Amino acid sequence: MIWAVGLNYRDHAAETGRPPPDAPTLFAKSPGAVIGPDAPIVIPPHVTQPDFEGELAVVIGTRAHGVDAAHALEYVAGLTIAHDVSARDHQYNTGQFTWSKSFDTFCPLGPEVVSLDEVDLAGGLPIETRVNGEVMQSSNTRELIFDVPTLIAWITQGLTLVPGDIILTGTPAGVGAARTPPRWLLNADVVEISIAGLGTLRNPVVRP
Repeated sequence: MIWAVGLNYRDHAAETGRPPPDAPTLFAKSPGAVIGPDAPIVIPPHVTQPDFEGELAVVIGTRAHGVDAAHALEYVAGLTIAHDVSARDHQYNTGQFTWSKSFDTFCPLGPEVVSLDEVDLAGGLPIETRVNGEVMQSSNTRELIFDVPTLIAWITQGLTLVPGDIILTGTPAGVGAARTPPRWLLNADVVEISIAGLGTLRNPVVRP
């Protein structure tokens, strides 16, 4: 299962003009949306506003239910990079996140899963999204409103996470929809998302 979190960076909340949420906003992404590094993101013909969202992703390694935040990281197998590709037109028209963010190829992951002892998660990880080499998002996971332990504790209050489940922790400021004019993904674009210690996730964009 893939769980994603909306509006979870302070800088992203600010650019949307909305106050930080009081609790995590959760939605699901279809496992069928997952692709690996260098695989093409294919934009369906009916999507007119495809957007980019670079994110830190958490891979669950141990069955977790009713987890306390103080012990939440014990259930994590590692961290990786995610791209929460979003069809903004459908998201805004329907008010639904799951369908508009679950189209095939709309969840690139990679390039590898890195264990927690290899990165300074508590100290914050720089995150950057580039489109054709141009920096679109540049932030740090210190900007997270709800950090990784808090998210795991919140989610497992009501459901059980199992090994292989993934949590997408939200995206920072700089998304295409917030720009003037908006910057939507175009045919032949190349999106690169880098997080310190986790490498770079690179995917080309294809529009039929």
